Amino acid sequence: MNRHDIETVRRLRKHAAKTNYYLVSQNELKRIQKQREETGRKPRLLLHVCCAVCACAPLEWLSEAFDLTLFFNNSNIAPKAEYDRRLEELKRYLAESGIHAGLIVLPYNHEEYMKPLRPMASDPEGFGRCFYCYAVRMREAYAYAAAHGFDYFTTIMSVSRQKDSQKMNQIGRSLSRLFPKTAYFYSDFKKGGGQIRQKELTEQYGLYRQDYCGCEYSFRTSTSSAPMPLQEEAQTSGRNDPLTAQML
Repeated sequence: MNRHDIETVRRLRKHAAKTNYYLVSQNELKRIQKQREETGRKPRLLLHVCCAVCACAPLEWLSEAFDLTLFFNNSNIAPKAEYDRRLEELKRYLAESGIHAGLIVLPYNHEEYMKPLRPMASDPEGFGRCFYCYAVRMREAYAYAAAHGFDYFTTIMSVSRQKDSQKMNQIGRSLSRLFPKTAYFYSDFKKGGGQIRQKELTEQYGLYRQDYCGCEYSFRTSTSSAPMPLQEEAQTSGRNDPLTAQML
């Protein structure tokens, strides 16, 4: 897949019909509120989180509707010091903000996590490797939610402009078929003023704001001022969705 092909795919994505997942989430919250008025109970939501910056704004309003538990399973993050820093910032934000939420942290195992991703090392950002990485962590978290009786599962990652929220919610929909007793909460946390509020909270709490998504490939890109070599944008299109589908 050459650079022209990649740009063609990106252009097609930009103009493709998109679902307004923010509107979907607002409609679901109205239904949840009505149900809560009838039962007096907040539904339990397991929320996959990757860092305090991404989590801060969504946590404000999700905590009003849900009994929240956060799930931190991010062995994609490298180096280990970066993983530790993001986890500690998340813990600090929870403590200082007063948001009531449980926190489950899975063991860090970067090398094992990266094994299925190594063959996709040449994928450009935002293609098959990224989609596979979303799906691996979402599936692990969703399986935990289903096994422990949570009413809902979702991920915080749609708050980022660098993440494909359409693809992420499509993955969530596919996973919901595997775990039908736990509903997937569709979202696009960047909308509805989410990113504005994120910036306000990041400044208010002095949160560490990283400049790459977390994986070693995005780290290399962020620390290099040179354009990505053409060979790093090769041979991706034909396998993006099949790889994710195979994992699901």
